[in-house]
Amino acid sequence: MNLLFDYFPEFRDGFLGTLSLTAASAALALILGIIMAGFRVSPIPPLRAFGTAWVTLLRNTPLTLLFLITFFVMPQILFPGTSPYKLAVGALGCYTSTFICEAVRSGIGTVPIGQAEAARSLGMTFFQTLRMIVLPQATRTVIPPLSSIFIALTKNSAIAGAFSNTELFSVSKLLSDKGYPIGWIFLWIALAYLVITFSISGLFRLLERRMEVAR
Repeated sequence: MNLLFDYFPEFRDGFLGTLSLTAASAALALILGIIMAGFRVSPIPPLRAFGTAWVTLLRNTPLTLLFLITFFVMPQILFPGTSPYKLAVGALGCYTSTFICEAVRSGIGTVPIGQAEAARSLGMTFFQTLRMIVLPQATRTVIPPLSSIFIALTKNSAIAGAFSNTELFSVSKLLSDKGYPIGWIFLWIALAYLVITFSISGLFRLLERRMEVAR
């Protein structure tokens, strides 16, 4: 307990850093995932090919390798001077977007095809049909897997600590270097992760109940 009180500012900053990384990466992943899901079911072949390549390449690349490419290759080619925080959000968001893409695509598959055909017969374009008719109905199916995806994202954010970002695991390195017992450090960090992941689970359970009531 003394460890937590003595280094509360460090634990607080690490906790808030993990929250910030998770929230920003989740927002980016959700946007990219929905867009890529639209590409994957698009009738336009180049968009389908791009969406398929995005999912196949990123999902099958180890996340640590993706971080290495993002931090040591991308700044030299496209984004010079980008902060470590933004690079970490980009890596986590792009990687997680592939899983959201597949969850959304599966949800789209549960919507009766007659719904889309009726919308197209009324003169709506593919993307209008997707945005206004299909995606709202697919949401109920997509919510449960999103919970697991965002919990995995929270745990994956620990990798960012090795790339000049302040988060919970970077605090463990700081305190272990000062000679504190690593077991107690990891205990407090594990409890912090449990607070975040249980909160995510609770939020999505609430959303699921709301969806059931709305249905």
